[in-house]
Amino acid sequence: MSELAQMKCEACQADAPKVSEAELGELLKMIPDWSVQVRDGIMQLERVYKFKNFKLALAFTNRVGELAESEFHHPGILTEWGKVTVTWWSHSIKGLHRNDFIMAAKTDQLLD
Repeated sequence: MSELAQMKCEACQADAPKVSEAELGELLKMIPDWSVQVRDGIMQLERVYKFKNFKLALAFTNRVGELAESEFHHPGILTEWGKVTVTWWSHSIKGLHRNDFIMAAKTDQLLD
């Protein structure tokens, strides 16, 4: 189990600090299958998971939803035939917080 996946999300207020450039590099090393995307000026973490069919993709989507509810942190999820795209960012700070990296690592564990 990765170090990030063992952590819990903390409450994130609008004045919470975004991850610094140095932190970003270190945290990305811990979730190598994720990439940073910038949409509307907001940095987000994104990963596409591949599946054999829609049923498996939907089951994974449901597991991600349950995880999100348990941590009170919610991603963007796009479910399609054979793939699920998960996007994490902190809406309250309009960018990336450590919580997003924790949730990315926890999402990866749902494949096991």
